[in-house]
Amino acid sequence: MNRTQNYLSILAVGVILTVFLFQRFAYFTNNDRNGYNATSWDALGYYLYLPSTFIYDDIKELKWFPEKDSIYQMSGGHFYQGIQLENGNYTFKYLSGVAIMETPFFFIGHQIAQWSNEPQDGFSWPYQYAILFGAIFWFSIGLLILRKVLLEYFDEWVTSITLLLLCLTSNLIQYVSVDGAMSHSFIFPLYAAMLWYTIKWHQNPKLKYAFLIGIISGIAVISRPTELIIMFIPLLWKFETTNETETKWQFLKNNKSQLVAVIGGGILGILPQLLYWKYTTGSLIFDVGSKWYFLNPWWRVLFGPEKGWFLYTPIALLMVAGFFFMKDRPFKRSVLTFCLLNIWIIISWSDWKYGASYSTRALTHSYPAFALALACIVEYLWNGRYKWWLPVLGVLLIWLNFAQLKTYNSGILEGFSPFLSLF
Repeated sequence: MNRTQNYLSILAVGVILTVFLFQRFAYFTNNDRNGYNATSWDALGYYLYLPSTFIYDDIKELKWFPEKDSIYQMSGGHFYQGIQLENGNYTFKYLSGVAIMETPFFFIGHQIAQWSNEPQDGFSWPYQYAILFGAIFWFSIGLLILRKVLLEYFDEWVTSITLLLLCLTSNLIQYVSVDGAMSHSFIFPLYAAMLWYTIKWHQNPKLKYAFLIGIISGIAVISRPTELIIMFIPLLWKFETTNETETKWQFLKNNKSQLVAVIGGGILGILPQLLYWKYTTGSLIFDVGSKWYFLNPWWRVLFGPEKGWFLYTPIALLMVAGFFFMKDRPFKRSVLTFCLLNIWIIISWSDWKYGASYSTRALTHSYPAFALALACIVEYLWNGRYKWWLPVLGVLLIWLNFAQLKTYNSGILEGFSPFLSLF
């Protein structure tokens, strides 16, 4: 491998981040009072912990909120982001993991607001842009980790092509660069980190890796409760020195300290949410309410003209096809089980549209796991007789993705896709 090839994947990361930043600046402002009202609707639900705690010192009664909502119009006209209890107090519907990851950028925005003589109220433009660029920061961390994960199993060419396809031809860019205050860009690095520390633990089962796996799982769960399935990644990953799945269970049986480290890390990761619920509701556990149709899922989430993942994000077809090219990989059972279960959960939620969204947004933060399957089929195609089809396909899908992004962000009605116009 020559020196140029050694830097291919770094170059790919640079291209992706440049494009994502350009897309962020392309949507730098709108007509909202605070420049770009990022912390609104669902994003408000994740963010509310921060101004409630650090500015208003009121995380239960929320007496401050109606006035701010009247100024910035954040809630969408109905405060569904909070659940009112019998005593009249509130507890937040959305969990606190994303707010924890937003915290450094909240304080950056708070300081900029002071320097620029803007209101230090948690919602003026310095806070909005701090959170939006914080989303890109966390995505960047995740992307760099994902690069390392892919290089464990694939060469520079395959890694570079996989990263470019994953990021530039999918709806991921919408939820990092435009709607970055949603949860997805903050959970993305958690999945990348889970993959990395799963690899490290299976190569060298140290307690610190087991502990980090637990913490990552805990933070993922208090970001979105359904991310509990992230634990299937380390649970079903094989030790690389053997094909016998029983080896892992025997190892854990003989090394109970590893399980203690995972459980301890997991408890530490979810502890902030438990303490919040105890403070606001009096109980360590609180049901925020969700409805699922596991026996009758919404297949239109994958195939429908409104949000269809395969329609609006056709690179997903390659991701799924990659499941059939993971033979003899140590991650085969782990990735396949996680991805299929994840898809099933996503298409079973009662609000199958996932609000105003481009394609199936609820899958975007778990793309690091799908990247391994995508890399397998990229490797097969790149090393085969049709290798030069990949660049052609990539250019076509990038054009399609950005055409659809423009359509979506222009406010054109749902159900239209430039993909349909090709036929």
